[in-house]
Amino acid sequence: MKFSVFVAPKAVKSDLAATTKEEVIAELVQSLVEAQEILAKDKDDIIKAIMRREELGSTGIGRGVAVPHTKHPSVKKLVGTVGVSAQGLDFESLDGQKASLFFLLVSPPDRPGDHLRALENISRQLRDEQFCRVLSQSKTVEEILELLEEADSSQASN
Repeated sequence: MKFSVFVAPKAVKSDLAATTKEEVIAELVQSLVEAQEILAKDKDDIIKAIMRREELGSTGIGRGVAVPHTKHPSVKKLVGTVGVSAQGLDFESLDGQKASLFFLLVSPPDRPGDHLRALENISRQLRDEQFCRVLSQSKTVEEILELLEEADSSQASN
């Protein structure tokens, strides 16, 4: 599943201000509200659902990357965003390193296939060290979107 299918361009953040796990999740969920991908009235409940998922085990997968996600009945289709934190923050990652790249997903409970395909695409791209390096050095939303577009194009040719 391509990034263009689920990443909301207007929700992408190149300069996250958050310094804690809960703050970064709240900031990214707020960006989805501002992009009109989720309703403001559902924001707090979605943040709580993601934090409950984090209690099961950190989605900080290592190498500076975290993929906080949840299923929530308020969304009708898979939505997501990407955020970059220049300084990085403690996300209780599996390797103990700070996380600076964040892919946040919210999907409807009745569409687990979409959720899994999006997670699979993210993890495939994150195995590419150049992708991670370029993404972590991105200074603007435009640079992030361009990189995601390139990743989608290379996926199409595989």
